[in-house]
Order: sequence, then C-alpha cells, then structure tokens
Amino acid sequence: MIRPDVIDLRNFYHSPFGQVVRSILRRKIRLMWPDVANFRVLGMGYATPYLNAFRSEAERVIAFMPLQQGVIQWPRDSDGLSGLVDENMLPLEDASVDRLIWVHGLENTTDIDEVLQEIWRVLTSTGKLLVVVPSRRGLWARTENNPFGHGHPYSDKQLNRLLRNNMFTPGERQGALYMLPSKLRLNLKAAQTFEKMGEKWWSRFSGVRLMEAEKQVYAVTEVPERKKRRRPVIVQAARPVITRRENPSSE
Repeated sequence: MIRPDVIDLRNFYHSPFGQVVRSILRRKIRLMWPDVANFRVLGMGYATPYLNAFRSEAERVIAFMPLQQGVIQWPRDSDGLSGLVDENMLPLEDASVDRLIWVHGLENTTDIDEVLQEIWRVLTSTGKLLVVVPSRRGLWARTENNPFGHGHPYSDKQLNRLLRNNMFTPGERQGALYMLPSKLRLNLKAAQTFEKMGEKWWSRFSGVRLMEAEKQVYAVTEVPERKKRRRPVIVQAARPVITRRENPSSE
C-alpha cells in the first residue's frame, strides 16, 4: 500500500481545496474535543493542519510522521515539534499522551494491530484516540484528487470492530465532507451549505468518518512484555526540512 507523499499532502492543504477541507474537519474535531487544557496532545500520520488549534491550551503538542510518508518541519513560526518515526515503535514512554489524533494514517497502515497497540501503550489510563478516515460509503474514497482517496476506507462498523479488538472502547462518531470532492470554485463556496444539509439529510454518506475511542484498561489478559528497541525521533533542523521516501530501486 502506497501512502500519499508528505509533499503532496502539504501541497493539498496549501491549495484552496485543501483549505476548505481543513476548515470543515477542524470544526468537527473541535466539537469532539472542545477542551484539551493541560493535556499532552500527539498527532500521527499527517495531522499538523489540525494541531494548531490545540497549541494555545494544551500542555504540549507534537506531531509524528511515518517513515514511509516523510516529514516536514512544523510549525514554521517556532522550534520544530514534528519528527520522523517508526509507527511500530513510538519513541515515547508508557502512558505519556492524553489525546492522540490520527489523520491520513490508519487507512494507509499495513501493520494496523501493531500500531494500535503502540498507541494504546503511550496513552494514559484516561487517554483518548481520535481517528479520521475516509468513509466506505462516501465519494471521497473514490476520487484520487484528495488524500482521502488513497488507502482503505472504513465504515463505522469496521472501525468499531477494529478498535475493540485492540483494547479501545469506541465512543462518539461524526461524519464530515458532504460536499463533492471537486476543486470547482462553486463547489468550494457552497461547502458549508453542503455540510449542514448532509448532517441533516444524508449523514451516512459523508466523505470522512471521525471516531473517538477511549483506552480500555479493565479485563485485560496479561501478556508477556515484548522487548523493543526504541527509535529516537529525528530532530529537525533550524530551517524547514523535508524528508521524502527513499526510492527502492536505488538500493
């Protein structure tokens, strides 16, 4: 499975089309997480377009981007808070994160169970995960002009089962992106109208699904502890750094 490249993701969110998408999803995310005061927030995948809203109130906000995707420096106006990591071995202590948002990640991940186990490990006992994925019923998963048109789309039922199987208790869920996946100016101008209509009349056909899940810490069968070699986050330089996927043919 080929992930969207970090450059393509950055360029999408810098475009008028991407800015409309960011505005719509950011509103939904804030409705689900209205208060993160004094929390430690981690974004995984390519979550930086949605993390700035948390920086003024959270204790700490950082972004991890996977090796297969690449990394860019974030934010631009201060010291780097993003790093390149192996998702299967997050360079964090146990129970060190209060809130984790995963965008442009789950649908492109092959080792899903292993990554979810790592997420479970780094979340506190009251920690929560917010997953943002393309909807199986929506049009966005069928169009490659946006990042949600790549990878494996999910239904609520599939997400619910996947999270439960990895010791999470699914909670609130929301739909977003009822507008057409089109760059046409008229479509972008009418985006908010489409969102209101979609939420009321065709909520099952959203382009994206958002599902919150809480770490489950009860009735867990004890398993032998796995020894893992923790990989450090790659420290960002003082100026923006872009790390792209290596070309396998050059090896």
